[in-house]
Amino acid sequence: MSRILIVEDEAIIRSALRRLLERHDHRVSEAGSVAEALALEPQGFDLVISDLRLPGEPGTELIARAAPVPVLIMTSYASMRSAVEALKQGAVDYVAKPFDHDELLETVARVLHQQATQQGEPPDITEPNGQRQTMIGNCPAMQVVYTRIRKAAPADVTVLVQGESGTGKELVARALHQQSRRAGAPLICVNCAAIPETLIESELFGHEKGAFTGASAARTGLVEAADGGTLFLDEIGELPLDAQARLLRVLQEGEIRKIGSVETRHVNVRLIAATHRDLQSLSKTGEFRLDLYYRLNVMQIDLPSLREREDDILQIADVLLEKACRRHEREGLRLSRAARRTIRDYPWPGNVRELENALERGVILAEGHLIHPDDLGLATAPRPLLEPASQVPASSGHAEPEPGEEDDLSLEDYFQHFVLEHQDQMSETELAQKLGISRKCLWERRQRLGIPRKKSPRRNTG
Repeated sequence: MSRILIVEDEAIIRSALRRLLERHDHRVSEAGSVAEALALEPQGFDLVISDLRLPGEPGTELIARAAPVPVLIMTSYASMRSAVEALKQGAVDYVAKPFDHDELLETVARVLHQQATQQGEPPDITEPNGQRQTMIGNCPAMQVVYTRIRKAAPADVTVLVQGESGTGKELVARALHQQSRRAGAPLICVNCAAIPETLIESELFGHEKGAFTGASAARTGLVEAADGGTLFLDEIGELPLDAQARLLRVLQEGEIRKIGSVETRHVNVRLIAATHRDLQSLSKTGEFRLDLYYRLNVMQIDLPSLREREDDILQIADVLLEKACRRHEREGLRLSRAARRTIRDYPWPGNVRELENALERGVILAEGHLIHPDDLGLATAPRPLLEPASQVPASSGHAEPEPGEEDDLSLEDYFQHFVLEHQDQMSETELAQKLGISRKCLWERRQRLGIPRKKSPRRNTG
């Protein structure tokens, strides 16, 4: 239930709005002015709805003073000028009075949903060795992940985690388990791709003595071992069809039957599955059971790849570097500016796991107190450029290097030199083509490096 503060000096409008919101399960408080609203501590609410014109200070005063709580502005003067001014000052949206009830409720629901999505807190996770860690990253995609974890964990439903290899799917599974009501019970993690196809049914569901050649003793399966707790099946797309049928039985009936047994046993297991493959597409080719896919996909959490988390990459690198330095007893090592640029621009097809390995190499190979790009051992340049660097003068207009970086000519340096030298003779499209990047990427790098477009490209009109 969301808490909403209404700031409106006209009592009739304020009461009508309160009744409307309370009928839709919101808790509402009222104020007649900015001063009264501040006395109610607006930061404790989920949303502030304020009239623009109030006695004393205008409603827009609350935008900064209620932050980070969003402020929705109401105005009887439905001019674009007042609306735009309110939005410029940071209002999340505006509504014109007299307002349509359905439109207002839709706007409130949208703002509250956006706020809940943006305020996801990284969950704390206890690793198998007992150490605690927090999931790293604050980009919008990870905020959605944190919110999904927070909402799905106590719900005790099956969760399907999708993402490329190395994005941290097991971390999500641990977070879901440790924030659930099953946190005191075991979490059993199984990588379906790591178990031979001939053994996976025995591993998951157990077997009786003599059930097959080599079964010299009865064995309890991992599903039964997770009874009362959580079973995490990583790379579930690699599960053979026979094992899929047995797993479907567990999800539908809560029953397992060991190989070679005629007896069934009831188990109470929460399943979290993960995959980097498109299970729905696999079901169309017969490689994955469609009915199992629907059973798994009750709640879905999509993990972004590292290349989609540009704002988080360096933060993650710093945390992983600190851990690697402790492991190898090389405290005080840091990344050179060129190495940081390389890390930021590299596409990371192996995601966080590849980044961790690169930093491990850097810690081992670094000679001095700085880790340079060569120490990271990355196979290819992040974004290859078509123009050879030898055509660009290396001595003009680049930032002063840090100690130990005098020989580094980074891709950012090359980009800056090339653009400054050729932008008067080339169009943006020609520049992008020569650099081997898109126009959008060219624009983004201009913004990041502060390189303005000096003049329009020369054209021969004769």
